[in-house]
Parts: sequence; C-alpha cells; structure tokens
Amino acid sequence: MTLDQADLDELRQRTRELCARFPDEYWRETDRNRRYPQEFVDTLTEARLLSALIPTEYGGLGLGLTEASVIMEEINKSGGHSAACHAQMYTMGALLRHGSVEQKQAYLPAIAAGTLRLQAFSITEDAAGSDTTSIQTRADPADDGFILTGHKSWTSRIEQSDLALVLARTAAKGEDKTAGLTLFLVDLRQVRSEQPESLEVVKVRTMFNYATNQIFFHGLRVPASAVIGEVGKGFRYVIDGWNAERILLASEAVGDGYWFSNRATEYANKREVFGRPIGANQGVQFPIADAYMRVRAADLMRYEAARLFDSGQPCGAEANMAKHLSSEASWAAANACLDTHGGYGFVDEYDVERKFRETRMFQVAPVNNNLIKAFISTKVLGLPRSY
Repeated sequence: MTLDQADLDELRQRTRELCARFPDEYWRETDRNRRYPQEFVDTLTEARLLSALIPTEYGGLGLGLTEASVIMEEINKSGGHSAACHAQMYTMGALLRHGSVEQKQAYLPAIAAGTLRLQAFSITEDAAGSDTTSIQTRADPADDGFILTGHKSWTSRIEQSDLALVLARTAAKGEDKTAGLTLFLVDLRQVRSEQPESLEVVKVRTMFNYATNQIFFHGLRVPASAVIGEVGKGFRYVIDGWNAERILLASEAVGDGYWFSNRATEYANKREVFGRPIGANQGVQFPIADAYMRVRAADLMRYEAARLFDSGQPCGAEANMAKHLSSEASWAAANACLDTHGGYGFVDEYDVERKFRETRMFQVAPVNNNLIKAFISTKVLGLPRSY
C-alpha cells in the first residue's frame, strides 16, 4: 500500500513526535557507553513502525518502501541513529518474497507484534569482503537439516535479535559463482537454549554505536525448515534485498544531511563574532547552502528509487545512485556543520562530532561508493568491467 501525500506527511509527523521523546542527551549517553538504545527500539516497535513493510494480514502496516524510508529519514533527522533498528526493515524482503507460507505464518505476526526481533543479517566474511560469492562459511547436510561451520564479521545486533538471516555455502564454488549459497533463517532462541556452545559472539567496538560483532559457528545445527526459498539460490535472494537496503540507508543519510544543515544554520544565526552573526559571512553561508542543495537532490533520487521499487520496476541503478549521492551529500553537510561550529563542533555536548562519525559510514557501507561507481560505469554506461 502506498500512502497519498497527506497520509505520508502524517506518518512523518508521527515518527517525528516519537523521536522527540529521545533528545540529544539520550543518544549522547548510548553512544558514549556503546549501549544499545533498547528503549527507543521498543517505542518504535510498540508504535508498529518497525512492522511497516509487513503485510496487514500478518499484523503489519502493509506499507511500501517509500513509507519505510520516511521513517528512517525522520529518525536520523531528529538526531537519532537508525542503525539500531534498520535491519528489521531491509531483512523483511527475503522472508516476504522468498520465505515459505509456514515461515511467514510462524514468524511475521510475532515480529509485527514485537514479541520476536529480526535485527541480525550475517553475510560478510573477512577474506571475502565485498565479494560475497567467495564466502567460506559452510552448511553441510546432516540428518534433517544442516550444520553451520565458519566465521562471519560485521554481524550487528545478534545479541538483540531472536532471529538471524545467515548466508552459507552448501556447494563448492563452480562456473556459476552465484550458485551454491543458501540463505537460512536461524532461530537464535533455540540456539541459546539448546546449543549455546555452537555460536560464539565476539563484540567489535567501532567508532560509533553500532552493536556489531564477529561470530563463529562451531557446528551449529539448523533444521531444513530454516532454509529460505531453495537450497543453493541464497545469493539471488540476498541481491533481491540489496536495493531495499540501499534505498533505506540513503534515506538515513538524507536525514543526517538535513540534521547537519539545520544545526549549522541555527548556530550560524546565533553565534556572533566581530559584532555580527557568523552566518552573515559568505564563507560560512556558501558551504551550508551548497551542502543543503546536494541533500535535496539526493532526496529526490531516493524518492525515485523507492517509487520504482514499490511499483515493481527495475531500480538497481537508482538505488545505488541514491545511496551514493546521499552519502556524499550528508558528508558535505557534516563538514560544513563542523566548520561552522569551529572548535565547539568537536565537543560532545553539541552532538556534531557524534553525528559526524555516524554519517561517515554511509560512504563505505552497505557497499563502498567506489563499487557503486563501477556498477554505474559498467551496467548503465556500458563501459568494460574493471574487476
């Protein structure tokens, strides 16, 4: 379901009001202590905003990616950090489009109600990096299921999740390098209660609060019913969700860009030096204005990508361009905001340095901007492949 503009504005305002309950001090504290913002996530869950993409027959809001992207944008625009909960949005696609009827009935109503959490997406490995088809974590057949063995890096929020999507190799890499990978929906509740020794979680402290980890599978047993779709076709299911992920993270970067632009403008208007507001100086004005225009342009690309996605049309190029443009725009806005604040921009009570660290991620994740340039070069412009 796609909302008309009035309803979309109402959703935006509703999200904004919920976010207002969590001021700068809250996000400052969670960042300082690298603490998961459970209270914030619980509030969004209770308001059903994190079930935006789940169909109404399973208890969700049944909305489109456009609406989901507005929710993510408003979180970051309010000064919050969507990384605490965005995975529950973009992981929905694999389960919704490729999961069995039994899987949907078993999990979607509980996720929509907030009694089950799906926040962990486990794909990346140290050696493979962006070359997902080269992952080595194995899922070997055993009895009525599989045994997972291997290591994953950058698996965020696994300790805050009841379910995790895990991509593993079920066949050797062959001529079709995308084949032989299988996607599993792992019930972490069962793992923790029955085979805790089979899953090792090692926390990774990052430059911002991301609740991320390395994980090691030590012979983790999963039933055959955990397979999403068909065995060996998991890579295709993951790709299917990448466009949604890029669009949602683009919206978060757009939200950051607006936050930086607003904070820079507010400070430039009130900060007086040499008898007048520093915002009267073109050297201060122009970087803010330039960054704001870039954010607005990226915002339009975000909406175009989301529109295509919601209408079922190809949107790979638009999703990637939205992610690239928004991440570059938010970074320009971050630098303009920091420059405007001068030394105070490095002081935590102004929140600029926190958001500065957070928004830098968008240029390298979920895909590096250089890979997006390579994609546009070859897939859109028809230039020869470089890798």
